[in-house]
Amino acid sequence: MIPFGDPSASYQAHKSEIDQAIKRVLDSGRYILGTEVDMFENEFASFHGNDFHAVGVANGTDAIALCLSGLGLGTGDEVITPSHTAVATVAGIEQAGCKPIFADIDPNTRCISPDSIKENLGDNTQAIMPVHIYGQPAEMQRILDIANVHNLAVIEDCSQAHGAEIDGQKVGTFADISAYSCYPTKNLGGTGDGGVILCRSKEFAEKIKSLRQYGWNAERESIMSGFNSRLDELQAAILRVKLQHLADDNAKRRAIALSYNEAFKDLPITSPVLAKTELHAMHLYVIECDQRNELMEYLRNNQIGASLHYPLAVHQHNAYAHRILGGYNLPITDLFYQKNLTLPMYPELSNDALEHVISMVKKWFREKN
Repeated sequence: MIPFGDPSASYQAHKSEIDQAIKRVLDSGRYILGTEVDMFENEFASFHGNDFHAVGVANGTDAIALCLSGLGLGTGDEVITPSHTAVATVAGIEQAGCKPIFADIDPNTRCISPDSIKENLGDNTQAIMPVHIYGQPAEMQRILDIANVHNLAVIEDCSQAHGAEIDGQKVGTFADISAYSCYPTKNLGGTGDGGVILCRSKEFAEKIKSLRQYGWNAERESIMSGFNSRLDELQAAILRVKLQHLADDNAKRRAIALSYNEAFKDLPITSPVLAKTELHAMHLYVIECDQRNELMEYLRNNQIGASLHYPLAVHQHNAYAHRILGGYNLPITDLFYQKNLTLPMYPELSNDALEHVISMVKKWFREKN
């Protein structure tokens, strides 16, 4: 079976460096919030530019909650975000005590629609959380313009978009604060859970460092209510290795996506848009097809791990249905979830595997016609 993603292939590709990093940590005797975390935070911040600070946390969901809590947002404060995202985005918002409000997506980018953001603004709106879904950058300038007019915070959810860019500027650097997941399947993924917060303000970074560990100050006195959300040394060391290869691995992902796009251009498929002004991180390669379920079954029967990302939008899950504002009027999101299908995408995908996927997709369409 050709999987849709393969974290183990990433480990094998960088095995020697990762094994050395793990040994270094084990030999050090320091396993929580030590040198590796400090170095990873510095290197991750530098990857995004000279004016940023990074804080490692336990996972991407905590990163979102900590961003909101660090801003002083909580009960009754509304955060506009797309329903087309991982449940983690909404879980993080609610973990901070905030109230998610769903906006629809743009059919071309599949990211949150600025027009829909405007339609969902209310008296209690305090923040906008765009999600760079599948590695596709959201329309950040339009979103920031809306936020400036209405005095709203913007927190970028970059969990699927490590290294993506708009006009040469990396996502995560448009807003003052951004959240990242480093789950194993991500473009920058460890071998367990992990997350990062990126911010412009050194003071905000120090506040997050306190919040991630019980609200402690230097004397371990809790000066505010905090979390237990620490990035461990092993994951930090592994992520340091992966960060060195991120740009090259993303380039391999885009090359695979271009091969797919070229092969499918004459088929009744909607493929991801790779705009010339953007650097798509291509975390996932997701097509839209009217007969999605039939195609998925055919591919799986031919040893291709086609999948759904996601099988349900957040507002369609029982835990969220009928209780979050905006979930009643998401026509573009609802239509997308009838058609989306994820094809294999990871840097180590072999040419033979890529050609097999392409040939099976084409064959299915030939047989259908």
